[in-house]
Amino acid sequence: MKIIVSACLLGCNCRYDGNHSFNKKVNDFIKGHEVFLVCPEVEGGLPTPRIPAEINKDRKVINKEGQDVTSYFEKGAKECLKVALNNQVDLAILKARSPSCGNKEIYDGTFSGKLIKGQGIFAKYLKKHNIIIINEEEL
Repeated sequence: MKIIVSACLLGCNCRYDGNHSFNKKVNDFIKGHEVFLVCPEVEGGLPTPRIPAEINKDRKVINKEGQDVTSYFEKGAKECLKVALNNQVDLAILKARSPSCGNKEIYDGTFSGKLIKGQGIFAKYLKKHNIIIINEEEL
């Protein structure tokens, strides 16, 4: 099986806070499979660490300082989608609740910690191409 994985889940320090979200279940699951690590936010040109961002009600990605960073998220999502399509991946394992990778819910854009049903930018692109998406909590 070919699997695209959020790089932070396998120990890459690419999260907004400069850390990772290593997940042993993901690490164990991918053994024996062809794996492609991606971080749409880094691929889009954002630094690590970076100012936290959330998707607002207008579907714009705004960072905590009020800057519109949607173009970076879109660019990164498109680059990572190319990786998925060019390698004909079967499955995506993405970081839950991320404005890029969240597949079931995301933060509501108010930086209050409130979650809403929705998908991150990259997850939406994958879904449009019928790629199965799960997050680390669904393994």
